[in-house]
Amino acid sequence: MTDLSPAAEAGLREVLLDAQKIGFIGTNIPIEDHLVHALGFARAWPGEPPTRALDLGSGGGLPGLVLAVCWPRSSWVLLDARVQRTTFLTTAAGHLGLADRVVATHGRAEDLGRDPAYRATFDGVVARSFGPPPVVAECAAGFLKPGGFLVVSEPPGEDGSRWDHDLELALVGMRRHAHPDGFQVLRQRKACSSHYPRRPRAAAKRPLF
Repeated sequence: MTDLSPAAEAGLREVLLDAQKIGFIGTNIPIEDHLVHALGFARAWPGEPPTRALDLGSGGGLPGLVLAVCWPRSSWVLLDARVQRTTFLTTAAGHLGLADRVVATHGRAEDLGRDPAYRATFDGVVARSFGPPPVVAECAAGFLKPGGFLVVSEPPGEDGSRWDHDLELALVGMRRHAHPDGFQVLRQRKACSSHYPRRPRAAAKRPLF
């Protein structure tokens, strides 16, 4: 794996194996494949790496921890709604020597996306298995600065057509930017409307599209 040094790869393997053992990462996929997939976000990223980025629903640290190692000048918020996971992520970041620029935060994206400490303060958001496209877009838009990017991994077999909703994406200030194999890249063209994100679970019950 050429994107990571042997030491960095070994450290990530150890952390991800721990996450797998306690059920924060799926056991049906080898750790090697999880690492390759997480590094795919870096290859899909348009231009320079983000300075400040957020991982939506980080779980066991994919892809946030991997990208934080891959991009040593970036700072990260690993967001998850389960306190057990953010506790694990805090320990994992310390183990990897990332504690000075990686923070695990417990909370819901719909709430923190309206918090002035987080709203429109990120130039990058990543999402892996966070939810369907309208939920991901609505939750991510509150965090992104104008000009920032959202990169989302697609489930196997998807052709990207589920994102063909330009008018609805425009409601949260987003536009599709690119679709490299297995990923979608969206650009925050303007600040997200103050109407979004809606209260927790409203995005899923009444999706944008």
